[in-house]
This record gives sequence, structure tokens and C-alpha cells, in this order.
Amino acid sequence: MTADNGSADNGGAELSDSLKTFGAVLKVLREEAGLTQEELAPRVRYSAHYMAKIEQGRRYPPKDLPGRTEEPLGHIASRVLAAAYRSLTRRTGLASWFQHWVGIEEEALSLYAYECRVIPGLLQPEPYIREVFGSRLPPLTDKQLEDQIAARLERQRLLTEKANTEFGFIIEQSVIERRTGGDEVTRALIDHLLDRAQLRNVELQIMPLRKSSHAGLDGSMYLAETPQNQWVGYYEGHDSSNLLTHPKQVSGMLQRYGRMRSQALTPEASVSLLEQMRGAL
Repeated sequence: MTADNGSADNGGAELSDSLKTFGAVLKVLREEAGLTQEELAPRVRYSAHYMAKIEQGRRYPPKDLPGRTEEPLGHIASRVLAAAYRSLTRRTGLASWFQHWVGIEEEALSLYAYECRVIPGLLQPEPYIREVFGSRLPPLTDKQLEDQIAARLERQRLLTEKANTEFGFIIEQSVIERRTGGDEVTRALIDHLLDRAQLRNVELQIMPLRKSSHAGLDGSMYLAETPQNQWVGYYEGHDSSNLLTHPKQVSGMLQRYGRMRSQALTPEASVSLLEQMRGAL
């Protein structure tokens, strides 16, 4: 997922190699210190699952990770990781920002998404995912397509594994009405949305087609609350993306999202509308 739309990584091969190198270095330093992933994770205040993904080169390491390793791994190891991290941050573009966002997503206390283009990736059933990535231009190879589908499905475990994380989604009704992939895919999509809406940690709202006042005219947005209770924002499109951490910028996004929650249908009304749309197919 791009954050949650249908883009694939841009320049991902170079970044992927660099992430794998960072992960391999981290693994060697950890092993030299005589620690397992499970032993290191609490000492750097990240989950063992997250640390495993970093060592595998599948997650962008958080900025403060090198500093957090100084106590368990030593001063030299921390400096080595800091140098490796600086090399990563010089590689800009969708792939790097997205990998960074995915890491934030893994540890977030709250995650909010507003989408006016496609269904948020965390809520996409496999037939819809396949249609979204299958429509990408330039086209993906068969292997790239399957890899993207597998990665997106794997990320969706967050909804059920992070039961204490609050997930909020606001989706434009027009995104569903478009019937991407045809009626059969749309039936599968609505059934999946209705199922996900039953989770206690998921709030799903539909923004109706007709709305005289709309706070989301600037486009899709994603927001996450970190374990340090700080908020970050993310947006993307057309093979570009941006991660926002400046308090003033993020505050504006939070204000817009908050206003949209009051403008969209309530969760109960949203479920009712989805059921009506399902019955009309």
C-alpha cells in the first residue's frame, strides 16, 4: 500500500537493498551483544515483531532507534546504526516515506484515514486489491502484483492484532459507487466493509454524495498517534508522498479530520447505507 491507495513503490529496489543492509547490520550488532530479538525489543521500547521486520529489511527504522540502542548494544553500535540511518534518509521518494509510515503504523495508538480515491488499504478485500494493483500504470509484472497483494493482506492483520489501537476511517460514498472491478468485486468489498465495521476498535463512516460543507477538499489524508502521544500525518499521490511531523501542519490535518467526522454519516447510518448499497447490486 502506498499508505492506502493503489500505488506501488517507486525506486523501491534501491531502497529495499539499503533497508536489508541496515537490518543485517542491526542483527549482527544485536547478536554480538548476546541478545535475542525478544530481549532487545523492550530495551529499545519497540515490539519484537516490529524489530524482526526491521532486521528483515521490511520496515523503515524509526529515527530514534539508533539512540535507543546505545544502552543495550553499546556506544559504537549506536554510532554505526546512526550512520546507516543517515544513508537511508538520503533516499527520498514514495518508497522511503511509505516504509517510514508503515513503521509508524505498526506502533500507532490511533490511526485515522480519509479517502476520496480508493478504499483504504487496511479495509480492502483481496479481489479489490487485485483490481487496484492490476489497473496500475506502468503495469506491474505478475510477481510484483502478487508481492503487492501479499504485502497488503499481511498489513491488514493490524486491525485484529492491535485490539487496543483505535482505527477511524472516513470513505467517500462515490468511491464505493464507482464499482471498481464490477458488481462482483463491489459485493465482496461491501461485505468486507460491513465485517470490519463490527470490530470494536474500528470506526467506519461514509461521507455522503451530497454535502454542502466538506472539510476534506484538500484530498486524502492519514494520521497516526505515536506511542509518545505525538501525531504525524501522511499523504501521497502520483508517485510522490509526504510525511508531516511539524505540529502546525499536523494540527491542521487533525482539525479537518475532526470536522469531517461530524459531517460524515454516523457509524450506524454508514452501516445502514452499505447494506442498502449491497441490496441494490
